[in-house]
Amino acid sequence: MVGLASAAGLIGYLQEPEPELRSFALKQLDNQVDLLWTEIAGSVGDIEALYEDESFPDRPLAAIVASKVYYHLQEYNESMAFALGAGKYFKLDRAGEFEDTIISKCIDTFIALSASRDPTLIAASQPGDQLEKTFSQTEGAASMSASLTSPVTPFSQSVLPSKSLLSRQNTTTLDPTQGTSAGPQGSPESIIQQRGLQKQLNAVIERLFEKCFQEKRYRQVVGIAVEARNLDILKRVILRASQDEKNARGDATKAGEELMDYVLDICMSVVQERALRNEILKLILELLNDIPSPDYFAIAKCVVYLDQHSLASDILRKLVENGDARSLAVAYQISFDLYDNSTQEFLRKVREELADMMPEDKQEGQSAVTMDEDATAAEQAEEQLQQELQESAGASKPEPNHVKGEEQQEALRSCREILDGLKSIHLNIEFLNKSNRVDLSILNKIKDSLEARNSIYHQATTLATGFMHAKTANDKFFRDNLEWLGKAINWSKFTATAALGVIHQGNINHVDRLLSPYLPKTSSGGPLQGSAYSQGGSLYAYGLICANHKGKAVDFIRGKFKENSDEIVQHGGALGLGVAGMALGDQSLYDDLKQVLYSDSAINGEAVGLSMGLVMLGSGNVSALSDMVQYAHDTQHDKIVRGLAMGMAMIMYGRQEGADEVIQGLLNDPDPSLRYGGILTIAMAYVGTGSNKAVRKLLHVAVSDVSDDVRRIAVLSLGFILFRKYTSVPRMVELLAESYNPHVRYGAAMALGISCAGTGLEEAIDLLEPMLKDPTDFVRQGALIALAMILVQQNDALNPKVSEIRKKMAKIIGDRHEDAMCKFGCAMALGIIDAGGRNCTISLQTQTGNLNMPGIIGMAVFTQYWYWFPLAHFLSLSFTPTAIIGIDQKLEVPAFKFHTNTKPSLFDYPPEETTKVDAGPEKVKTAVLSTTAQAKRRAAKKEKEKTTDSMDVDEPAPTTPRPEKSDTKDKTEGDDDKKDDHADTTADEKKEDEEKKEKQIKKEKVGYELSNMSRVLPAQLKYLSFPDSRYQPVKKPLTGGVVVVLDTEAGKARDTIPLTVSKKAVAPAPTVQNTAGTGTGAPQTPARGIGEQTVGAGAAAAAAVLTAVDEDEEGGEEAEVPNEFDYESSGEGNES
Repeated sequence: MVGLASAAGLIGYLQEPEPELRSFALKQLDNQVDLLWTEIAGSVGDIEALYEDESFPDRPLAAIVASKVYYHLQEYNESMAFALGAGKYFKLDRAGEFEDTIISKCIDTFIALSASRDPTLIAASQPGDQLEKTFSQTEGAASMSASLTSPVTPFSQSVLPSKSLLSRQNTTTLDPTQGTSAGPQGSPESIIQQRGLQKQLNAVIERLFEKCFQEKRYRQVVGIAVEARNLDILKRVILRASQDEKNARGDATKAGEELMDYVLDICMSVVQERALRNEILKLILELLNDIPSPDYFAIAKCVVYLDQHSLASDILRKLVENGDARSLAVAYQISFDLYDNSTQEFLRKVREELADMMPEDKQEGQSAVTMDEDATAAEQAEEQLQQELQESAGASKPEPNHVKGEEQQEALRSCREILDGLKSIHLNIEFLNKSNRVDLSILNKIKDSLEARNSIYHQATTLATGFMHAKTANDKFFRDNLEWLGKAINWSKFTATAALGVIHQGNINHVDRLLSPYLPKTSSGGPLQGSAYSQGGSLYAYGLICANHKGKAVDFIRGKFKENSDEIVQHGGALGLGVAGMALGDQSLYDDLKQVLYSDSAINGEAVGLSMGLVMLGSGNVSALSDMVQYAHDTQHDKIVRGLAMGMAMIMYGRQEGADEVIQGLLNDPDPSLRYGGILTIAMAYVGTGSNKAVRKLLHVAVSDVSDDVRRIAVLSLGFILFRKYTSVPRMVELLAESYNPHVRYGAAMALGISCAGTGLEEAIDLLEPMLKDPTDFVRQGALIALAMILVQQNDALNPKVSEIRKKMAKIIGDRHEDAMCKFGCAMALGIIDAGGRNCTISLQTQTGNLNMPGIIGMAVFTQYWYWFPLAHFLSLSFTPTAIIGIDQKLEVPAFKFHTNTKPSLFDYPPEETTKVDAGPEKVKTAVLSTTAQAKRRAAKKEKEKTTDSMDVDEPAPTTPRPEKSDTKDKTEGDDDKKDDHADTTADEKKEDEEKKEKQIKKEKVGYELSNMSRVLPAQLKYLSFPDSRYQPVKKPLTGGVVVVLDTEAGKARDTIPLTVSKKAVAPAPTVQNTAGTGTGAPQTPARGIGEQTVGAGAAAAAAVLTAVDEDEEGGEEAEVPNEFDYESSGEGNES
């Protein structure tokens, strides 16, 4: 039909009484509405009247015309409402702007309506009052009720969590008990409800879903279901994908499992709300259990997050009972993954349930249970709630029947040993000791450049030593530098002794022999014997060696902690208990710490407050929080308040929305130390979630709080929230890095270091490099530490700036005029960048993608070195070995090779330092004057003439001498010769360099072989392959760490790699007379295996030095701190 110039005639037909004429007019208007909508808009009321007239036969036709008119008028809500009433006339398959707009509007409205009915949102909207009394009744605290009703606070309980992953602002909250709309008038949700269009909306959504199913676009439906918080649709789409594949191919596992992997990925990386994430994981578990051959690794990932220990033990039992070699290898791999991703309490329960399956081990499991008979009623109630959660998710209690068969029982014992953690720890420490590549020349330069009599410099060198040798069990540096070590006094001695725990971390078999010379010794009823500082440091070291591994460590340290009344020993004991008993949730241990806290000692109070939080890590224990908040307001010691604030943050680790009430109470407190704890609670509760509301709150506090400490930690905490989205952090802190406030600049630097650790991100490095020239010393300190974190395990092939930054660090550490705080940070940075013998990276998530709890806690406590240097040792918990350690079904390390499809230089170790050893100052060439050179030439010429005259030869024809020209000629010829020689040498050097580079390029072929138990960086994993058909990994893709390989030829002989480090005896402590004169030796980089014969010898040799009582404990001999120590006094004169 030819386009109409006017719609006036058709509009007139709408007033005719005959329905046929009105229908004809509507059909013509529907075809021409895009051109004539301006005229039709004046009569849209008549069209609406036709739609509302139930006697009119073509009501849907009137609805589609009205919908298109409102679309052009940009009234999209009304347009959607009429389109839903158009029925078949609203064609979803037609490609056009109108259809696309209405479809997207329908999807948004469906998501808002569906999400608003989610019961988890309704539960979250109810404000809790468990801690309200605690915060409101404490003296000086702000009213909690006022904060709960604040409309502008992102953490306000009156504001519901976002109902959309996209954080839409026009979503509506519905009250399911009333059935009425709580949204604003005119919103799409209220329109749909008021006009009763829910069925039509659901019909449109169903048509869209069916179209996606036919086109195999299942992921789009998954996205809508997750955002709408509709688990019924999510379950339906997964089952539909499996059914479609079964109808097409006869196999219903591949598509369904791939879709579940996708759901699991977005659940862990996109969904920000903990309650919704738990519900989705429960659904995935239910579906996975219905598959005949499920992905057990995906199940294990869900089990860890949901804390369902009974299901974990059930999975291991099923795999062991299968009896085949592959199932056994999968069970071992899952056991290793569970240890890497779970808490000590979770692993203890799984080990007990496995012990109940074996008759001979049942008594052992029961004896372990008796240790926790003093559980409180609150813990029992929580355990019952957890069991109900497991049952609702499909988890069943382990069957009472015992596992039959000796081989199966032996396999369960092996699983228990793996879950205990010693197997993983021994494999890692073996790798780190054999692959140690510490460059001692760097460490010796730090020691020689920093005056050991100054405690800050001595502790800096100690920390650098600990970081470089972390987990390698190589303490040779201490043994070779006893004279330097002997200069440690007071707290420097405490830090040096604790550094042994960093170096030997994981060497649990030898912990008693290593630390026996240092541990507290008391005569019967008498005072301490030896130095209290080394004894307190030894308890701290004991905890670091047994970090996150209870074993016997907690009971041993607890006994020493209770029997010693010395505050310094209690300080070290508290730190040791916290790091060894992390996340135990032991109420009796918490009570012991609380009893010491109430003594109100500033020396041990900070450590005790932190340790209380570490023991109750992530538990959300309301009683513990109430005690800590109350005492924080009662005490007058800032150190105790700060320790309790950190402890409260640890208790709320990973609680997300469950921590909002505590956060509000702390942030509203007038004490800046408690507000500091509130910000740290945000960081710990929302760590790794990328939560928008947490980021908004941190940014607001970073620019508004009156305390510099609070603003600093607010910016720093962005690194914890966003470390999974680290590429967005440089853009977020770009302006903060240029703030006028140096504390904000420091926080921005550390946020970059924490979030981008080990990534080598260029944008972060570009922001940090200018901060090395910042006028404030501690800002430069933070920039150095952050650069070291980012560039750990980076070389010139991965990042060309590595060598340049290393040279800058070496220059700063050797600059005698540099500020003390900057040199302190530089020393730590040099230790961090070479962490673990250059075989460790810094990672806040495990290799399987879960949160690395010890790593996160270690990094969080490390940032508190600002107040207390010994806390820097906690950073070692974040060091993750980068290796592939393959073990077979016999839990032995077979000797085999795997292929890396890259050039060797791409992931090679950084080059060693090329500084000359004991080289004196270079001699300056003596200046030669032109007159001297001229006189020498004349003398040589005369000597030559004399020699010629003495020979019997014919004399040459006489010539007229021209002394001036000849002299000038000789001079120019000499200069030309020198220039030619110089040009020749430079040209030769260039040719040689080019030839070397060409040879290197020719030599470096793509692809090379690596032996088992070799260094493999995370970025290198995707290039690995296993050409040996005998050994193949049971888990793909590779995630690094301990990899269980399936030996397809188990009956044949094979070579194995012996584990020697954990079995070696520690060398006895030599006498001081024999070791006092030991020199530092020539600095060198130890090759593979260096130091294997002397594991622990350094700790033994240093015992006589560190345990000696300081004669000058009052500090009379300590060197003065440079004036530059405090940035506020930078304008004062420098006495040096």
